[in-house]
Amino acid sequence: MAKSMSTQKIVTPSAESIAQSARAAQKGGLPPVHMWNPPHCGHIDMRIARDGTWFYMGTPIGRPELVRLFSTILRKDGDDYVLVTPVEKVGITVDDAPFVAVDFNHVDDSLVFETNVGDSAIAGKDHPIRVERDPKTGEPSPYVHIRANLEALIDRKSFYRLVEIGEHDTHAGEQWFGVRSGGVFFPIVPASDLD
Repeated sequence: MAKSMSTQKIVTPSAESIAQSARAAQKGGLPPVHMWNPPHCGHIDMRIARDGTWFYMGTPIGRPELVRLFSTILRKDGDDYVLVTPVEKVGITVDDAPFVAVDFNHVDDSLVFETNVGDSAIAGKDHPIRVERDPKTGEPSPYVHIRANLEALIDRKSFYRLVEIGEHDTHAGEQWFGVRSGGVFFPIVPASDLD
């Protein structure tokens, strides 16, 4: 007698089901997304805009606590961004960096950055600052590493404040203008570009 085989249809989770799984996995602090390896369930219509706004199905997510929840289960796998729970993993679109550094404070000799989703990071060896320049316009895009391959784009007002406290130093044998935090010098622009 032949056994009948049931076919299983893979259904892409919704934002609601992912949020429910993420809440169930929360035990205080950030969840251990680096340890989870659930099946990839496709791509969900979720996007993080360059200004840090999270969208679901083309509509901004207006609940900050929901954005914070999603941000805690965000992971970067290679060049792809995914939301990960113990039972599912879905791809999302990130226009630039997943977070925006909206402010920073001086604490002793360090710069402590705050993000739009409530994370903080002390710039230094483990949380470097880097600046990319647009090859056509020369416009700088500054970033700070927040956690596990996830960066924050430093917003314009914070970048201007960094420039105000900047200093000249030697980096890789050349003179640079940059900032210092946690005993590390982070180059922003070659000093020769300031002449």
